[in-house]
Amino acid sequence: MSDVASATPGASAPELSRRAQRGNIARLTVAQALAGANSVVVYATGAIVGDMLAPDKALATLPISVFVVGMAACILPAGAIARRHGRRAAFLAGTGCGVLVGLLAAAAVVSSSFWLFCLATFFGGAYAAVVLSFRFAAADGVSAPLRARALSFVMGGGVAAGVVGPQLVTYTMHLWPPHLFAATFLLQALVAAVSAAVLWGVLLPLPSAAEVARGRPLAVIARQPRFVTAVTCGAVSYMLMNFLMTAAPLAMRLCGHSQENANLGLQWHVIAMYAPSFFTGRLITRYGAGRVVAAGLLLTGLSAAVGLAGIDVAHFWLTLILLGLGWNFGFVGASALVLECHRPEEKTRVQSLNDFIVFGTMAVGSFASGGLLAAYDWDTVLRVSFVPLTLAVVALGLGAWRRQPAR
Repeated sequence: MSDVASATPGASAPELSRRAQRGNIARLTVAQALAGANSVVVYATGAIVGDMLAPDKALATLPISVFVVGMAACILPAGAIARRHGRRAAFLAGTGCGVLVGLLAAAAVVSSSFWLFCLATFFGGAYAAVVLSFRFAAADGVSAPLRARALSFVMGGGVAAGVVGPQLVTYTMHLWPPHLFAATFLLQALVAAVSAAVLWGVLLPLPSAAEVARGRPLAVIARQPRFVTAVTCGAVSYMLMNFLMTAAPLAMRLCGHSQENANLGLQWHVIAMYAPSFFTGRLITRYGAGRVVAAGLLLTGLSAAVGLAGIDVAHFWLTLILLGLGWNFGFVGASALVLECHRPEEKTRVQSLNDFIVFGTMAVGSFASGGLLAAYDWDTVLRVSFVPLTLAVVALGLGAWRRQPAR
Protein backbone atom coordinates (compact mmCIF):
# COMPACT_ATOMS: atom_id res chain seq x y z
CA MET A 1 0.00 0.00 0.00
CA SER A 2 1.24 3.49 -0.77
CA ASP A 3 1.94 5.68 2.24
CA VAL A 4 0.36 8.67 0.59
CA ALA A 5 -3.21 8.42 -0.52
CA SER A 6 -4.46 10.43 -3.44
CA ALA A 7 -5.16 14.01 -2.53
CA THR A 8 -8.62 15.40 -2.79
CA PRO A 9 -9.18 17.71 -5.76
CA GLY A 10 -7.80 21.13 -5.14
CA ALA A 11 -6.00 20.18 -1.94
CA SER A 12 -2.43 21.36 -1.51
CA ALA A 13 -1.31 18.58 0.84
CA PRO A 14 -1.73 14.81 0.23
CA GLU A 15 -3.42 12.70 2.87
CA LEU A 16 -1.37 9.83 4.27
CA SER A 17 -2.65 6.26 4.42
CA ARG A 18 -4.12 5.05 7.72
CA ARG A 19 -1.07 2.86 8.30
CA ALA A 20 1.32 5.77 7.82
CA GLN A 21 -0.78 8.02 10.04
CA ARG A 22 -0.80 5.48 12.87
CA GLY A 23 2.92 4.81 12.49
CA ASN A 24 3.79 8.51 12.54
CA ILE A 25 1.64 9.21 15.59
CA ALA A 26 3.16 6.25 17.47
CA ARG A 27 6.74 7.27 16.67
CA LEU A 28 6.14 10.95 17.39
CA THR A 29 4.47 10.07 20.70
CA VAL A 30 7.48 7.96 21.78
CA ALA A 31 9.89 10.67 20.61
CA GLN A 32 7.84 13.27 22.51
CA ALA A 33 8.25 11.18 25.68
CA LEU A 34 12.00 10.80 25.24
CA ALA A 35 12.58 14.45 24.35
CA GLY A 36 10.32 15.56 27.17
CA ALA A 37 12.49 13.58 29.59
CA ASN A 38 15.50 15.55 28.31
CA SER A 39 13.75 18.84 29.02
CA VAL A 40 12.65 17.68 32.46
CA VAL A 41 16.28 16.92 33.34
CA VAL A 42 17.26 20.48 32.42
CA TYR A 43 14.42 22.01 34.44
CA ALA A 44 15.01 19.75 37.45
CA THR A 45 18.77 20.37 37.58
CA GLY A 46 19.34 23.69 35.81
CA ALA A 47 18.80 26.04 38.74
CA ILE A 48 20.53 23.66 41.20
CA VAL A 49 23.65 23.23 39.04
CA GLY A 50 23.52 26.94 38.27
CA ASP A 51 23.51 27.70 41.99
CA MET A 52 26.53 25.38 42.43
CA LEU A 53 28.60 26.81 39.55
CA ALA A 54 27.51 30.42 39.04
CA PRO A 55 29.95 33.18 39.99
CA ASP A 56 26.95 35.12 41.37
CA LYS A 57 23.92 33.47 43.01
CA ALA A 58 21.63 35.84 41.10
CA LEU A 59 22.66 33.90 37.95
CA ALA A 60 21.46 30.55 39.33
CA THR A 61 18.50 30.29 36.95
CA LEU A 62 20.43 31.66 33.94
CA PRO A 63 21.02 28.16 32.46
CA ILE A 64 17.26 27.59 32.24
CA SER A 65 16.80 31.04 30.71
CA VAL A 66 19.52 30.19 28.16
CA PHE A 67 17.60 26.97 27.43
CA VAL A 68 14.56 29.08 26.55
CA VAL A 69 16.68 31.46 24.47
CA GLY A 70 17.96 28.43 22.56
CA MET A 71 14.38 27.44 21.84
CA ALA A 72 13.46 30.89 20.54
CA ALA A 73 16.67 31.28 18.51
CA CYS A 74 16.41 27.90 16.78
CA ILE A 75 12.68 27.74 15.98
CA LEU A 76 12.92 29.66 12.69
CA PRO A 77 16.05 27.81 11.46
CA ALA A 78 14.36 24.49 12.31
CA GLY A 79 11.32 25.59 10.34
CA ALA A 80 13.50 26.54 7.37
CA ILE A 81 15.14 23.08 7.40
CA ALA A 82 11.73 21.42 7.51
CA ARG A 83 10.42 23.58 4.66
CA ARG A 84 13.35 22.81 2.35
CA HIS A 85 14.36 19.27 3.31
CA GLY A 86 11.34 17.86 5.13
CA ARG A 87 10.42 17.56 8.78
CA ARG A 88 12.47 14.39 9.36
CA ALA A 89 15.70 16.22 8.51
CA ALA A 90 14.83 18.84 11.12
CA PHE A 91 14.00 16.10 13.64
CA LEU A 92 17.40 14.42 13.23
CA ALA A 93 19.25 17.74 13.51
CA GLY A 94 17.37 18.37 16.75
CA THR A 95 18.26 15.01 18.27
CA GLY A 96 21.91 15.72 17.45
CA CYS A 97 21.62 18.83 19.62
CA GLY A 98 19.99 16.64 22.27
CA VAL A 99 23.07 14.41 22.41
CA LEU A 100 25.29 17.49 22.68
CA VAL A 101 23.43 18.93 25.67
CA GLY A 102 24.05 15.78 27.72
CA LEU A 103 27.74 15.49 26.82
CA LEU A 104 28.49 19.19 27.34
CA ALA A 105 26.54 19.39 30.61
CA ALA A 106 28.46 16.40 32.03
CA ALA A 107 31.75 18.04 30.99
CA ALA A 108 30.64 21.31 32.59
CA VAL A 109 29.90 19.65 35.93
CA VAL A 110 33.19 17.73 35.94
CA SER A 111 35.18 20.89 35.07
CA SER A 112 33.04 23.21 37.25
CA SER A 113 32.39 25.50 34.26
CA PHE A 114 29.23 27.59 34.59
CA TRP A 115 29.44 29.03 31.08
CA LEU A 116 29.96 25.61 29.48
CA PHE A 117 26.83 24.47 31.30
CA CYS A 118 24.96 27.47 29.83
CA LEU A 119 26.18 26.47 26.35
CA ALA A 120 24.90 22.95 27.00
CA THR A 121 21.45 24.21 27.93
CA PHE A 122 21.39 26.36 24.77
CA PHE A 123 21.72 23.17 22.70
CA GLY A 124 19.00 21.69 24.90
CA GLY A 125 16.79 24.58 23.83
CA ALA A 126 17.63 23.91 20.18
CA TYR A 127 16.49 20.29 20.66
CA ALA A 128 13.30 21.48 22.35
CA ALA A 129 12.64 23.88 19.45
CA VAL A 130 12.55 20.94 17.04
CA VAL A 131 10.41 18.88 19.43
CA LEU A 132 7.81 21.66 19.34
CA SER A 133 7.07 20.77 15.73
CA PHE A 134 6.15 17.16 16.64
CA ARG A 135 2.60 18.25 17.48
CA PHE A 136 2.14 19.95 14.11
CA ALA A 137 3.86 17.09 12.25
CA ALA A 138 1.25 14.71 13.69
CA ALA A 139 -1.42 16.69 11.81
CA ASP A 140 0.41 16.45 8.46
CA GLY A 141 -1.43 14.21 6.01
CA VAL A 142 -4.41 13.84 8.39
CA SER A 143 -7.94 14.90 7.43
CA ALA A 144 -9.02 18.24 8.90
CA PRO A 145 -11.58 16.90 11.46
CA LEU A 146 -8.92 14.66 13.04
CA ARG A 147 -5.99 17.09 13.18
CA ALA A 148 -6.70 18.43 16.68
CA ARG A 149 -6.90 14.86 18.02
CA ALA A 150 -3.64 13.84 16.33
CA LEU A 151 -1.89 16.94 17.67
CA SER A 152 -3.26 16.35 21.16
CA PHE A 153 -2.40 12.63 21.24
CA VAL A 154 1.26 13.21 20.40
CA MET A 155 1.44 15.79 23.18
CA GLY A 156 0.26 12.98 25.47
CA GLY A 157 3.66 11.35 25.07
CA GLY A 158 4.86 13.81 27.64
CA VAL A 159 3.15 11.73 30.34
CA ALA A 160 5.99 9.21 30.15
CA ALA A 161 8.45 12.12 30.25
CA GLY A 162 6.88 13.21 33.53
CA VAL A 163 7.73 9.83 35.03
CA VAL A 164 11.05 9.07 33.32
CA GLY A 165 12.68 12.52 33.63
CA PRO A 166 12.49 13.07 37.40
CA GLN A 167 13.26 9.43 38.17
CA LEU A 168 16.26 9.57 35.86
CA VAL A 169 17.53 12.50 37.96
CA THR A 170 16.72 10.85 41.31
CA TYR A 171 18.43 7.53 40.56
CA THR A 172 21.52 8.79 38.71
CA MET A 173 22.45 12.11 40.34
CA HIS A 174 24.84 10.48 42.84
CA LEU A 175 26.30 7.77 40.57
CA TRP A 176 29.50 9.71 39.84
CA PRO A 177 30.73 11.16 43.14
CA PRO A 178 31.74 13.86 43.73
CA HIS A 179 30.22 15.20 40.47
CA LEU A 180 26.53 15.66 41.23
CA PHE A 181 24.29 15.07 38.14
CA ALA A 182 27.24 14.18 35.82
CA ALA A 183 25.96 10.63 35.27
CA THR A 184 22.45 12.03 34.77
CA PHE A 185 23.63 14.16 31.87
CA LEU A 186 25.47 11.27 30.20
CA LEU A 187 22.31 9.19 30.31
CA GLN A 188 20.43 12.20 28.94
CA ALA A 189 22.66 12.08 25.83
CA LEU A 190 21.86 8.39 25.38
CA VAL A 191 18.11 9.08 25.58
CA ALA A 192 18.44 11.65 22.78
CA ALA A 193 20.29 9.10 20.61
CA VAL A 194 17.45 6.60 21.09
CA SER A 195 14.98 9.32 20.07
CA ALA A 196 16.89 9.78 16.79
CA ALA A 197 16.49 6.06 16.02
CA VAL A 198 12.74 6.28 16.65
CA LEU A 199 12.31 9.35 14.43
CA TRP A 200 14.21 7.77 11.54
CA GLY A 201 11.09 5.79 10.62
CA VAL A 202 8.69 8.74 10.45
CA LEU A 203 7.06 8.99 6.99
CA LEU A 204 5.84 12.46 6.10
CA PRO A 205 5.12 14.16 2.76
CA LEU A 206 8.11 16.03 1.34
CA PRO A 207 7.67 19.80 0.98
CA SER A 208 5.56 20.68 -2.03
CA ALA A 209 6.54 23.28 -4.62
CA ALA A 210 3.82 25.56 -3.23
CA GLU A 211 5.24 25.23 0.29
CA VAL A 212 8.76 26.07 -0.88
CA ALA A 213 7.26 29.06 -2.75
CA ARG A 214 6.17 30.34 0.70
CA GLY A 215 2.49 31.36 0.15
CA ARG A 216 1.09 34.63 1.49
CA PRO A 217 3.33 37.19 3.24
CA LEU A 218 3.61 36.51 6.97
CA ALA A 219 2.51 40.07 7.72
CA VAL A 220 -0.86 39.34 6.13
CA ILE A 221 -1.30 36.12 8.07
CA ALA A 222 -0.15 37.64 11.36
CA ARG A 223 -2.83 40.37 11.16
CA GLN A 224 -5.66 37.86 11.37
CA PRO A 225 -7.56 38.35 14.67
CA ARG A 226 -7.61 34.59 15.27
CA PHE A 227 -3.84 34.35 14.83
CA VAL A 228 -3.29 37.25 17.26
CA THR A 229 -5.54 35.53 19.82
CA ALA A 230 -3.81 32.16 19.32
CA VAL A 231 -0.31 33.61 19.69
CA THR A 232 -1.20 35.71 22.73
CA CYS A 233 -2.87 32.85 24.61
CA GLY A 234 -0.19 30.35 23.62
CA ALA A 235 2.60 32.73 24.64
CA VAL A 236 1.06 33.56 28.01
CA SER A 237 0.21 29.92 28.77
CA TYR A 238 3.75 28.75 28.05
CA MET A 239 5.46 31.78 29.58
CA LEU A 240 3.62 31.44 32.89
CA MET A 241 4.22 27.71 33.03
CA ASN A 242 7.95 28.28 32.54
CA PHE A 243 7.96 31.40 34.75
CA LEU A 244 6.63 29.48 37.76
CA MET A 245 8.24 26.10 37.02
CA THR A 246 11.71 27.67 36.68
CA ALA A 247 11.52 29.19 40.13
CA ALA A 248 9.63 26.40 41.94
CA PRO A 249 12.46 23.83 42.47
CA LEU A 250 14.83 26.47 43.84
CA ALA A 251 12.02 28.06 45.89
CA MET A 252 11.34 24.65 47.46
CA ARG A 253 15.00 24.32 48.40
CA LEU A 254 15.00 27.83 49.88
CA CYS A 255 11.92 26.90 51.91
CA GLY A 256 13.75 23.91 53.40
CA HIS A 257 12.30 21.12 51.24
CA SER A 258 14.47 18.30 49.86
CA GLN A 259 15.65 17.78 46.28
CA GLU A 260 13.65 14.53 46.21
CA ASN A 261 10.46 16.46 47.05
CA ALA A 262 11.28 18.99 44.34
CA ASN A 263 11.84 16.17 41.83
CA LEU A 264 8.53 14.54 42.77
CA GLY A 265 6.67 17.84 42.47
CA LEU A 266 8.18 18.35 39.03
CA GLN A 267 7.20 14.81 38.07
CA TRP A 268 3.53 15.38 38.87
CA HIS A 269 3.69 18.75 37.17
CA VAL A 270 4.91 17.21 33.89
CA ILE A 271 2.33 14.41 34.13
CA ALA A 272 -0.37 17.05 34.60
CA MET A 273 1.01 18.92 31.59
CA TYR A 274 0.61 16.00 29.23
CA ALA A 275 -1.93 13.51 30.61
CA PRO A 276 -4.97 15.56 29.52
CA SER A 277 -3.65 15.47 25.93
CA PHE A 278 -5.31 12.09 25.42
CA PHE A 279 -8.70 13.83 25.56
CA THR A 280 -7.95 17.54 25.00
CA GLY A 281 -8.42 17.06 21.24
CA ARG A 282 -11.92 15.66 21.81
CA LEU A 283 -12.75 18.59 24.08
CA ILE A 284 -11.59 21.00 21.37
CA THR A 285 -13.73 19.20 18.77
CA ARG A 286 -16.78 19.29 21.03
CA TYR A 287 -16.53 22.69 22.75
CA GLY A 288 -14.18 24.68 20.53
CA ALA A 289 -10.57 25.72 21.04
CA GLY A 290 -11.50 29.07 22.59
CA ARG A 291 -13.35 27.52 25.52
CA VAL A 292 -10.56 25.04 26.16
CA VAL A 293 -8.04 27.90 26.22
CA ALA A 294 -10.27 29.80 28.68
CA ALA A 295 -10.32 26.78 31.01
CA GLY A 296 -6.53 26.63 30.82
CA LEU A 297 -6.12 30.27 31.78
CA LEU A 298 -8.51 29.77 34.72
CA LEU A 299 -6.50 26.79 35.99
CA THR A 300 -3.25 28.75 35.70
CA GLY A 301 -4.69 31.57 37.78
CA LEU A 302 -5.88 29.05 40.36
CA SER A 303 -2.38 27.53 40.56
CA ALA A 304 -0.88 30.92 41.49
CA ALA A 305 -3.60 31.45 44.09
CA VAL A 306 -2.80 28.09 45.72
CA GLY A 307 0.90 28.99 45.79
CA LEU A 308 0.10 32.20 47.62
CA ALA A 309 -1.83 30.23 50.27
CA GLY A 310 1.30 28.62 51.81
CA ILE A 311 4.79 27.16 51.39
CA ASP A 312 4.24 23.58 52.56
CA VAL A 313 5.23 20.76 50.20
CA ALA A 314 1.53 20.19 49.46
CA HIS A 315 1.11 23.82 48.35
CA PHE A 316 4.06 23.56 45.96
CA TRP A 317 2.86 20.25 44.54
CA LEU A 318 -0.74 21.41 44.02
CA THR A 319 0.52 24.64 42.44
CA LEU A 320 2.66 22.66 39.98
CA ILE A 321 -0.15 20.19 39.17
CA LEU A 322 -2.70 22.94 38.46
CA LEU A 323 -0.06 24.83 36.48
CA GLY A 324 0.51 21.76 34.31
CA LEU A 325 -3.21 21.29 33.65
CA GLY A 326 -3.60 24.96 32.81
CA TRP A 327 -0.67 24.82 30.40
CA ASN A 328 -2.14 21.81 28.59
CA PHE A 329 -5.55 23.34 27.95
CA GLY A 330 -4.11 26.77 27.16
CA PHE A 331 -1.27 25.70 24.89
CA VAL A 332 -2.92 22.79 23.07
CA GLY A 333 -6.06 24.90 22.52
CA ALA A 334 -3.98 27.79 21.18
CA SER A 335 -2.06 25.38 18.89
CA ALA A 336 -5.38 24.13 17.48
CA LEU A 337 -6.32 27.75 16.73
CA VAL A 338 -3.06 28.16 14.79
CA LEU A 339 -4.06 25.27 12.49
CA GLU A 340 -7.06 27.36 11.42
CA CYS A 341 -4.92 30.36 10.43
CA HIS A 342 -2.92 29.08 7.45
CA ARG A 343 -3.17 27.29 4.13
CA PRO A 344 -1.40 23.93 3.71
CA GLU A 345 1.54 25.44 1.83
CA GLU A 346 2.06 28.03 4.59
CA LYS A 347 2.11 25.61 7.53
CA THR A 348 5.82 25.44 8.43
CA ARG A 349 6.31 29.21 8.17
CA VAL A 350 3.21 30.11 10.17
CA GLN A 351 3.80 27.42 12.79
CA SER A 352 7.43 28.51 13.16
CA LEU A 353 6.39 32.16 13.50
CA ASN A 354 3.86 31.22 16.19
CA ASP A 355 6.43 29.23 18.14
CA PHE A 356 9.08 31.94 17.74
CA ILE A 357 6.77 34.54 19.27
CA VAL A 358 5.62 32.16 21.99
CA PHE A 359 9.12 31.21 23.06
CA GLY A 360 10.61 34.64 22.59
CA THR A 361 8.03 35.81 25.12
CA MET A 362 8.76 32.80 27.30
CA ALA A 363 12.47 33.74 27.38
CA VAL A 364 11.58 37.12 28.90
CA GLY A 365 9.54 35.40 31.60
CA SER A 366 12.31 32.92 32.33
CA PHE A 367 14.90 35.66 32.88
CA ALA A 368 12.47 37.62 35.06
CA SER A 369 11.63 34.58 37.18
CA GLY A 370 15.12 34.03 38.57
CA GLY A 371 15.69 37.73 39.17
CA LEU A 372 12.41 38.15 41.04
CA LEU A 373 13.05 35.09 43.19
CA ALA A 374 16.58 36.24 44.05
CA ALA A 375 15.61 39.85 44.71
CA TYR A 376 12.27 39.27 46.46
CA ASP A 377 10.59 35.93 47.17
CA TRP A 378 8.30 33.16 45.83
CA ASP A 379 5.15 35.15 46.63
CA THR A 380 6.31 38.01 44.41
CA VAL A 381 6.86 35.61 41.50
CA LEU A 382 3.30 34.30 41.96
CA ARG A 383 1.72 37.76 42.17
CA VAL A 384 3.48 39.03 39.03
CA SER A 385 2.03 36.09 37.07
CA PHE A 386 -1.45 37.62 37.21
CA VAL A 387 -0.39 40.51 34.92
CA PRO A 388 0.18 38.50 31.69
CA LEU A 389 -2.71 36.22 32.67
CA THR A 390 -5.07 39.18 32.58
CA LEU A 391 -3.70 40.20 29.16
CA ALA A 392 -4.44 36.73 27.76
CA VAL A 393 -7.99 36.76 29.14
CA VAL A 394 -8.62 40.13 27.50
CA ALA A 395 -7.16 38.93 24.16
CA LEU A 396 -9.31 35.81 24.25
CA GLY A 397 -12.43 37.83 25.06
CA LEU A 398 -11.76 40.33 22.27
CA GLY A 399 -11.08 37.50 19.82
CA ALA A 400 -14.39 35.82 20.69
CA TRP A 401 -16.24 39.13 20.37
CA ARG A 402 -14.73 39.89 16.94
CA ARG A 403 -15.80 36.47 15.69
CA GLN A 404 -19.44 37.07 16.64
CA PRO A 405 -21.71 37.50 13.57
CA ALA A 406 -23.03 40.98 13.00
CA ARG A 407 -26.65 41.55 14.02
